[in-house]
This record gives sequence, structure tokens and C-alpha cells, in this order.
Amino acid sequence: MSLPVFIPRVLIVDDDADLRASTVQALEIAGAAVQDLSSAERALDFISFGFPGVVLSDIRMPGMDGLTLMSRIHEIDREIPVILMTGHGDVQLAVRAMREGAHDFIEKPFSASQMTELVARALSFRRLVLENRVLRAAVGQADDLEQRLIGRSNAMIDLRRRIRTIGPAETDVLIVGETGAGKEVVARALHDLSPRARRPFVVIDCAAIPAPLIESELFGHEQGAFAGAMRARTGKFEHASGGTVLLDDIAALPPPLQGKLLRVVEDRVVTRLGSNEAYTLDIRIIATARVPLIGEVDAGRFRADLLYRLNVVTLDVPPLADRREDIALLFLRLLAEAAARHRVDTVPEVPPALLANIAAREWPGNVRELRNAADRFALGLGLQTDDEKTPAPQRLADRVAAFERREIEAVLAANGGSLKPVYEALGLSRKSLYEKIQKLGIDKTAFILDAEGRDQDG
Repeated sequence: MSLPVFIPRVLIVDDDADLRASTVQALEIAGAAVQDLSSAERALDFISFGFPGVVLSDIRMPGMDGLTLMSRIHEIDREIPVILMTGHGDVQLAVRAMREGAHDFIEKPFSASQMTELVARALSFRRLVLENRVLRAAVGQADDLEQRLIGRSNAMIDLRRRIRTIGPAETDVLIVGETGAGKEVVARALHDLSPRARRPFVVIDCAAIPAPLIESELFGHEQGAFAGAMRARTGKFEHASGGTVLLDDIAALPPPLQGKLLRVVEDRVVTRLGSNEAYTLDIRIIATARVPLIGEVDAGRFRADLLYRLNVVTLDVPPLADRREDIALLFLRLLAEAAARHRVDTVPEVPPALLANIAAREWPGNVRELRNAADRFALGLGLQTDDEKTPAPQRLADRVAAFERREIEAVLAANGGSLKPVYEALGLSRKSLYEKIQKLGIDKTAFILDAEGRDQDG
């Protein structure tokens, strides 16, 4: 087995154009491929779980600052080295940065040799991280996808299998799932498994862009295209050239824009505002939705032709309610990550009874809500919120009864209320099944589809 070639990359993020230019020159002389950016928001387009490099970022910048950028990067991959620059001699801020996960920091002004040596050490670290991941996968340990999409349930096993199949393809994908279920994680995984992995991954939050700015943000504009357009601007579709565009919460896109988006999806061309020239796009499009879009089409809020263009392949991300067997494992993993992120010396122990309650309670916010709970628990704040308390422990007998009820009802539903295939599938005698149905208070008639499909035991 040969390890992949590591081509070192460095992202430089600073609003000082002169500093970026001098730093780029020094790093290119040292042999690194360098991308310099003036804003932290744009840097996130280049970050992926397998990003083969390091990020060198100023701490104090307009908009998103360096500490926030580092936190967002580590949400994608906590082992990407981030080196923070400060020109203010702020020792306390530098110490805080190191506690929150910075690989190192450097104070401005710095020499070219000092900076290149620091970056070289960080690149060596990143190289080892990526090589170790490849080796672990080769000997059968959990691969990157299993680290990102945790779960042993059949639903998650099937989701990872489909991602591995679809990722390397060029097809557009529609991802459907509840809020907080992990749709963006799935989208990033598809991008990272594709030939476009080293190109930009551009997220367009359709619900967050102000309506008057949507066209300019997506398609770009020429100088003078409208009042305030002092210079030409590249839209997000053009910016993603060679990479992947994620249309997050696409159902929030206003109907007039849906027609213009249809042309982008169909023809892979875009025309800037104020221009007649069409730019050809080389992009893959992934869209997410919180609800099945066919319902939005029926309600007249979403174009049917756009839906049919987008859902060449549809991936359903299961909510936690549909994979309760994963909740305990997921919470423990998130708790370990939270403890590391908050520099907690020892990961707090979770009593078995409390872990069972965590798995049994409702999580309408799904993984996002569970992560917030893990953060609170890691900081010693328990699991209580202002308006909700952890439910009282259930007796083992109650949990067993609840499990039996769910299993029997599921098989009843699958067989239209017919009992013979139910007791055969569950390995029970006919008498035992009748007794359990009576004891658990199950109404089998609620599962009967019609009289013709029932056997004589139905």
C-alpha cells in the first residue's frame, strides 16, 4: 500500500494586503502552495476533513475574527493546525487561543524565517495526521466517515454506504433531514470523497441571505449594475469553480430566484447582474431541505421542475428519534470532544442510569441539541435547561416493555396487522404473541390494512 502524495497547502487569512503578499512570497519560496484571502468567511470554502495543510490567520479582523474562524475549522476537522497572528502583543488573547485549540501563534512583525519554520512544523504535524488516518483505515479501524457520522444503527450504516457510493460520482444530490440531524456533515463528506475534494466547498445559506442581495451573492454583478455596485463582484457559483456548491435550506429560496437557479442547475452557466455574458460553471450542486420538497411543490411554494433536476439522488438523514440505539454512543463521543475543546482535564463520567435517560428522551434539535447538552455536561452544568429537566429514571422492566411494544408494533405495521408472519418473524408461539399484545395493550386492529390480505390468524 502506498500513501497518498502530500502537497503542502497554506491558507493565509488577513485583511492586510501587504502582509499577505510578503507572507505568500516567503512561503512559495519555501515550496508551499499558498492561497491568500482577505476574509475568514471565504477561508471556510477551502476547508475539508482531509484538507492537506495549515491555516495562518490574523486574530483581529473585520467580520469573523481569527478565534471564531479557528472554532469553525475545528468543527470540520479538529486536527487542522491553525496558527494565529496578533499584532497587538496581547499575551492573554494568545494564551486563550492556545487553550481553545490553536496549534501555535506568532506575533507581528515577524521574520520570514520565523514564520516559515513555524508553518513547516505545522505541515509536518498535518502530514502525520493524514498518513495515520490512511493507515488506520487500511488495517480495518474506523475510517473518516465513521468518525464524522457516528452510529451503529442500520440507518447510519446504510447512510455511510450510500455516501461512499455517491461521493465519487458527479451527480447532484438532495439531502433531506430534520434540523440539526447532520445534513451539512453529509454534504461535506460527499465533497471530500469526490474528485473535487481539493477544490472549494461553498455553502450558500438560502434562508440567511437578505432578499435584496440574493441575486448579487449567487450570480455576482458588474460595476454599476445597481446603486452601490462600485466594482464588479464574483458570485458564489463562480467562486466555487471546480468544487461543490451546497444550497442549504433550499426551500427558503424565493420563487422568482428558483427559476434563475433552474438555469444554473440545467445548463451550468451563470450571468452576472448587469452583464449579458454567460460564464460556464464547473461545479457539483448539493442541496439540503428540512422537509420533503414534494410537499412544498404541492403547496405551490417550490418549483416542480427544479425539484426534479436536484433530486437525481436523494439522501435521507435519520433523526435521533429513528436511531435511539446510537444516542448513548454519540453522546459519549460528543462529551469527549467537548471536554477536549473546553480544556477539561478529565472527561466527566456519565452514570449508566443517566445515559439510559439521555437515550430515552426526545431530542427535537437532533445532533446539534445533543452536542449542546454534551458541552454543558462537560462544563459541569448538568443536562438541565431553563425549561426542561432530565426525566426521571425508568425501571428496567418499563424499558423492556417499551422495547417489546415498539418491536411488535413495527412488525404488525409491516404485515398489515396479520399475526402469523409476526409471531414467525419474532420467533414466538402464537399463544405468546397473543399474551404480549394483551399485556402491552396493543390494538392490533389499528394495523389492519384490509380484510383480503389477512390470514386466518389475523
